[in-house]
Amino acid sequence: MNVLLLTLSLLFAAPQDTTVSDSTLLALCEGLRVADVVDAMDVVGLRNVGLVDTRIQPLWRDLEDFRHRFCGIALTVRYVPTNKIVPNPIPEEAFDAWSGRWYNELSPEPFVDLIRPGTVIVIDASGNGDTGSIGSYNSLLWYARGARGIVTTGSVRDTDEIIKQQIPLYMDPLQRGRGIRPGRNELESVNRPVEIGGALVRPGDVIVADGDGVVVVPREHAARVFRLARRVLEADKQGRRQLYEQLGLPLDKTVQQ
Repeated sequence: MNVLLLTLSLLFAAPQDTTVSDSTLLALCEGLRVADVVDAMDVVGLRNVGLVDTRIQPLWRDLEDFRHRFCGIALTVRYVPTNKIVPNPIPEEAFDAWSGRWYNELSPEPFVDLIRPGTVIVIDASGNGDTGSIGSYNSLLWYARGARGIVTTGSVRDTDEIIKQQIPLYMDPLQRGRGIRPGRNELESVNRPVEIGGALVRPGDVIVADGDGVVVVPREHAARVFRLARRVLEADKQGRRQLYEQLGLPLDKTVQQ
């Protein structure tokens, strides 16, 4: 094999670390910042890969305990706008039955049974319009099932309650969806590749989110990326801790080992 063929074979070799468990990846990414992960992605050659558009940002921030931050394993969902004719108006006595059928048959949430501790629910709902696909009840239900957070391109309603409930949610702040899903959208797929803010997300990829935004780490590279990112974080902590001490600042959790 000549040098060119050898180089190409290495470039296009099968991804490594595909068998690393969810629990191992969750332990490796715990406490890492988006910036640390992006720096590590540069090292492994994933420059500008997985960077979600900065319009997708946290609905709320906790600057004491950083509860808005998370890392977790992607469970992907896609909703699309409907093209069904909707009777309008619907008689009041028939509305509940009609909307119930829509929720059950066209726009359900079958992914709920797939949620595990450490899951991040990633919802591609571009074109959702003024549709509240995520609200205070279903987001709390997903959180109770073990979801660490939610990332979506779609619309969200009940935002006051979601903030009050402290459910980590990342979205475009201009996407406030006030209507229910019936008559507006349909479920297209669960656990298929989706696009979120210009980034590819596959089921099982690792999502890291904080005040800087969201980054998607391809699962086959995640273990190496997180080990490199840990070195970046520890070096940053050490350097800033020295400056804290020089300035007489109390050591907060961002500089503690």
